Amino acid sequence: MTMRPDPTFHASPKLAMEAPPENFAYTLLLSPDFSKPDALAVLDVKPGSPTFSRVVHTVMMPYRGDEFHHFGWNACSSALSPLTGHAFLERRYLIIPGLRSSRIYIVDTKPDPTKAKIYKIIEPDEVFKKTGYSRPHTVHCGPEGIYVSTLGGGGKDGTNGPPGVFIMDCETFDILGRWEIDRGPQNLHYDFWWNLPRDYMVTSEWALPPQFENGIVPEDLLSNKYGHRIHFWDLRARRNVQTIDLGANHQMALEVRPAHDPVREYGFLGVVVDTTNLEGSIWTWWREGRRRQVPHRKNSDDPARGGVQGPAATAAAGVWHSAAAGDRHRPFHGRPVPLCRLLGNRRDASVRRHRAEEAEAYGFGPRRRHRPPHGPPEREGVCRRSADGRDQP
Repeated sequence: MTMRPDPTFHASPKLAMEAPPENFAYTLLLSPDFSKPDALAVLDVKPGSPTFSRVVHTVMMPYRGDEFHHFGWNACSSALSPLTGHAFLERRYLIIPGLRSSRIYIVDTKPDPTKAKIYKIIEPDEVFKKTGYSRPHTVHCGPEGIYVSTLGGGGKDGTNGPPGVFIMDCETFDILGRWEIDRGPQNLHYDFWWNLPRDYMVTSEWALPPQFENGIVPEDLLSNKYGHRIHFWDLRARRNVQTIDLGANHQMALEVRPAHDPVREYGFLGVVVDTTNLEGSIWTWWREGRRRQVPHRKNSDDPARGGVQGPAATAAAGVWHSAAAGDRHRPFHGRPVPLCRLLGNRRDASVRRHRAEEAEAYGFGPRRRHRPPHGPPEREGVCRRSADGRDQP
């Protein structure tokens, strides 16, 4: 705890870009065959330093078989949110979960990152007992503490109940319990993110542990048994308010990224594979009134062909997919439109006209002037908010 907010907390992305650069970076070292413990490496990234770009310190873990993936800080700019009482936290500790072991390491990087050391170890039994979850995966510092997503439920194989999110105290690192109060139809989990001013969280789906711990199960993939939905939650009520099914053939809906500007209520979702043609795709969602929407393709009333089910069938406009997405968008002048031309800020005028006409033809609403994904240009005197939606003033 400090008397002033941590200087690495920033009220806007503009302020973050103007701040001094980091002097050290952190990355994980893995032992693929579990013959050695995993480790945390500290790299010198200060230009002009005699050890620039080199590993200057390594924190070896005491156990083998943890299988590190994602990790994060105990506190970040989200501590500045008015929803939290943690404005005077210090960004000091790294939270590193072991996906396979369900063990969590807390690493202290102060006072000297080149002497970082293990501060605390949370054993798997504590995670199981207090949450009923296993296989912790993604860590985000949030308004109520440290949020940790999981890929497994209870039991040895992680299939006894659905996975979800649990919260840790950001000062004591005690596990406080499950985050969800009403999960609705959610029974798989992968990534999560939020928009603090709009007070919602979005989560995605992958699979249960038997479907990924020893590699992808081809039979399950071809049978469309992996995750293909996204879920929207009331952040403070911890309640699932909407689930959107992308279609069973869109397997493994993984990474979610809301817009950088939290005033803009849209975001992106990466889907690994369409089992009808083995293509990956990028989707977008947005909010109209009280409902969030995702785009659908032609023949979207057929869920087996990738249509949206349930209330989301009223989706509005615009599908943003990977290059050569086949029948998911009409080609421009007979050729598939590359992703960079669909999503970039410098779209050809002819492409913009074509996309607007296509949207109108499919009943997606009136033709509109193109607006880049980043929103309108900055206006003098307008305060931009957080880049990631978590660090509000």
